[in-house]
Amino acid sequence: MALPIDKTAALIIVDMQNDFLPGGAAAVPKGDEIIGTLNQYAGIFMAKSGAVFATRDWHPMHHISFKERGGLWPAHCIQNTKGADFHPKLKLPFGVEIISKAFLVEKDAYSAFEGTELKRRLDHKVIQRVFVGGVATEQCVKNTVLDAIRRGFETYLLADAIQGIEARSGDVARAMQTMVGAGAIQIFLKDIQ
Repeated sequence: MALPIDKTAALIIVDMQNDFLPGGAAAVPKGDEIIGTLNQYAGIFMAKSGAVFATRDWHPMHHISFKERGGLWPAHCIQNTKGADFHPKLKLPFGVEIISKAFLVEKDAYSAFEGTELKRRLDHKVIQRVFVGGVATEQCVKNTVLDAIRRGFETYLLADAIQGIEARSGDVARAMQTMVGAGAIQIFLKDIQ
């Protein structure tokens, strides 16, 4: 049976920004290949009165996550740069709510809930179910999914609309196992209506 989408459901599109996609400073290999599927999900949510949120890294210069500061990543998604923009092929619907994260120079955030208004905005809309897709599977997608579960949301992982880095063999599989083990439900586009 297909899952009905209604005003109690929210789509969370995680970090589909130029710097995280091929050609970007911290690119997820093949990350651009899920854009079409995410666009289909967004279209369904808008047609069925669901909410759509899009998260973005919104780093200041010299952010603590950057290698120059001893962090793990090259400089990426710096506020008001092309790298921080959403990919031009991502069709964010009218009324999408943008959630900026990791916008303080000394504070990093891998979850869309960490240091943001996402929980308050979801509660304001009386959202009960969240559907999460985007990049990267083993980083911001995983942390967002786990935080959604911790905060009491019925949480669905869009298995056909996520892409990982796979820096080490098995990273994505381990992330998937962690999310499902915590209570996330894997679904595909065909599973919603």
